[in-house]
Amino acid sequence: MSQADQEVSRPPPRNIPDAAAHSKIPESDPILDLKTKVFTIGATVPTGFEQMAAEEVKEKIGSDSRISKDRGKIYFEIHSDSLPLVHQLKSVDNLFVVVEEFHDYQFKETKEADLDDFMQLPTELSWTVPLEIWKLNNNLKKKRLCRKKCNKPGGNGEEKPGDTAEEVGADQLDTGAHAGELSPDQLAVKGESCSHAESLATRTLTEVQEHETREGVSPESEQVAAEDAEQEGGGGDDDNGCKDEEQAELIKFRVTCNRAGDKHNFTSNDAARDFGGAVQDLFKWKADMTKFDIEVLLNIHDNEVVVGIALTEESLHRRNITHFGPTTLRSTLAYGMLRLCKALPTDIIIDPMCGTGAIPIEGTMEWPGCYFIAGDNHELAVNRTTNNIGSILKKRRNKGSTAWGLPLDVVQWDICNLPLKTGFVDVIVTDMPFGKRMGSRKKNWDLYPACLEEMGRVCKPETGRAALLTQDKKCFTKALFKMAKLWRKSHTVWVNVGGLHAAVYLLRRTAFSFNRSAAENADNKEPSGSVKSEE
Repeated sequence: MSQADQEVSRPPPRNIPDAAAHSKIPESDPILDLKTKVFTIGATVPTGFEQMAAEEVKEKIGSDSRISKDRGKIYFEIHSDSLPLVHQLKSVDNLFVVVEEFHDYQFKETKEADLDDFMQLPTELSWTVPLEIWKLNNNLKKKRLCRKKCNKPGGNGEEKPGDTAEEVGADQLDTGAHAGELSPDQLAVKGESCSHAESLATRTLTEVQEHETREGVSPESEQVAAEDAEQEGGGGDDDNGCKDEEQAELIKFRVTCNRAGDKHNFTSNDAARDFGGAVQDLFKWKADMTKFDIEVLLNIHDNEVVVGIALTEESLHRRNITHFGPTTLRSTLAYGMLRLCKALPTDIIIDPMCGTGAIPIEGTMEWPGCYFIAGDNHELAVNRTTNNIGSILKKRRNKGSTAWGLPLDVVQWDICNLPLKTGFVDVIVTDMPFGKRMGSRKKNWDLYPACLEEMGRVCKPETGRAALLTQDKKCFTKALFKMAKLWRKSHTVWVNVGGLHAAVYLLRRTAFSFNRSAAENADNKEPSGSVKSEE
């Protein structure tokens, strides 16, 4: 798979939309009555956890998801009032609204023919509803940002030197239910911050509607309308001044093309360039690779083509963690591992190799009825976890939360000698050393069996389970075979972690008990051959 963000090399358009293009579309317009419309949302998820993400969407939003044949993507349909809930999903990385899907796109035999089709494609799509969703999503983000500023100590909307844009973008979007609780001064601050984005979105929708209306107008009528507009405008320096002002406020965009497949005779750069050029000609937008207002997506996987508009500026996995380590686990992947274990209220869950604490911190957010213990043998890792917990508590206090503390304790310990009672833990979820950036492949041959034995001791027989992430699959399989009396493999999820082909192993604790005699354990022995090598 290759990815490229190609900036269109064409110069910005000289023809600026007239003043009528700035008028607001009436809310009663049946075309844009989103409350009665159902639209498709696409989401990128950690590879291998598509089913977990689909279950979360069904549980929290009530929509059935369709898992794409392109791994790491799901699609589901919602109404506009469910859009804030989409941003609260824990298993998704990026979101986009689908403009059009082509499940069996017919590519041509030559590169030139395919690129010509991409240049014609934007004019054949219906952009009105997706751009309205983009506008609604933009307003939700601005409201959340303004509310965050207003809730800071002092209430003047000023940011502290330590606050970063990343922290603002990492929070979930509110549903907007508290918008009426703001004071008039706070509402003024909010309106000032949101006016620019709203004006851009309104102008975009107006231009789209005008384009779709012009398709049925004859060239002669367009020429007469243009002459009338020129006579009414009066010309002169005032027009030039207005044009310069509008030129500065032109919507900036970029096209991102993601392509996967061996049967394409073009590159992602080629597709992004020609498709982006056609989008620029259609909407008169200005291309900008970095400071863009809107990102158009062109996803190509074999013969499947999806055109969308991005709803997230950065991945939603950037949450909770402010102090990073050398191998910080993504929050979305941590959530998938926890969900795989099907945690129940009052369960005791530990991460014996916590690193920065991504797994237990994510667990406290989604499963507050469970008790978590995070531990590591390295002092720096324990300090990072403690600092990340402190950052979350600080954010909660700034929001006016009365809940103090998290159901989470941090301990420095040795994974091979845990200071816990036998059969004390219900669930174990951890990211084991791959032997790449942390540890070594040679040491894993001694570490993995010792870890599995100690985890088996502290985990409850029969009901205990563990979700273990590792890239050293051969070593783990051999260690699991040695510990067959303690652990039984239930399921394997193949995942991609930073370009490494890794696996999450879901294990079930056998009935073997350290408190029973050898004869009693023999009566409850698991059938042999339950663990097979996957190499």
